[in-house]
Amino acid sequence: MKIIIADTSHFKYADIICETIAESARVRGTGIAKRAPEYIRTKMENGNCVIALEGDTFAGFCYIEVWSHGKFVANSGLIVHPDFREQGLAKKIKQKVFEHSRTKFPDAKIFSITTGLAVLKMNSELGYKPVTFSELTTDQSFWNGCQTCKNYDILQRTEQKMCLCTGMLYDPNKKSKPEGHEHEFDKKVWTRLRSIKQTMFLKKEKK
Repeated sequence: MKIIIADTSHFKYADIICETIAESARVRGTGIAKRAPEYIRTKMENGNCVIALEGDTFAGFCYIEVWSHGKFVANSGLIVHPDFREQGLAKKIKQKVFEHSRTKFPDAKIFSITTGLAVLKMNSELGYKPVTFSELTTDQSFWNGCQTCKNYDILQRTEQKMCLCTGMLYDPNKKSKPEGHEHEFDKKVWTRLRSIKQTMFLKKEKK
C-alpha cells in the first residue's frame, strides 16, 4: 500500500473517488457534501490531495482546501474504499494529509467539520481541539460547499453557528501537549454538543 501526494497522473481515479464518497454518504445516512470529478482533478493538479493505492487499485483519498487567503486550510473528503476498510488506512491517510498541510501551509490553522466519531478521534490525536463554528473560516465559499449536504437546512436555521457536524481546529501557534501525552476529549464539551445535536436531529426528523 502506498499513500502519496496525488498529481495529474492520477486523474483517472477522480470518478471512482466521487462515487465512493457518494456511496458512503448514502449507506451511512450522513451528510457528506458531494464533489464533482473536475473538482477532484483540480486538487490533484495543485498537489492538494493524498491518494492511497494498492498497486493500481484505488484504496483511499483526502484533499486540502485553502480558505481566507491561506489563514485556514481544511482536510476534507476523507474516504476509504469498502474493499480496504477496517485496516487502519483512514488513520494513515489522515496523518499523511495533515503532515502535507503543515508542510505546505505552515502558518495556517487546520480545521475539520465532521459527524464521524472515528474522524473526531483521529483529529484529537493529531492535536485538534473542538471549537464553535465562529472560530473557523468566515469564507462564505466554504459554507456554500455544504449546500449539497442533506443537513444544510440546519446550518441555515442556526445562521451557520451550528449543525450536526462538530468543528475541530489545529492552531500551529498554540503549544501542543508534551510528547507522549494522550490527547483526551473534553467530556463536558462533547456531552453538551451531543445533547444539542440530538435535539436538532429529532426536530429535523419530525418535519
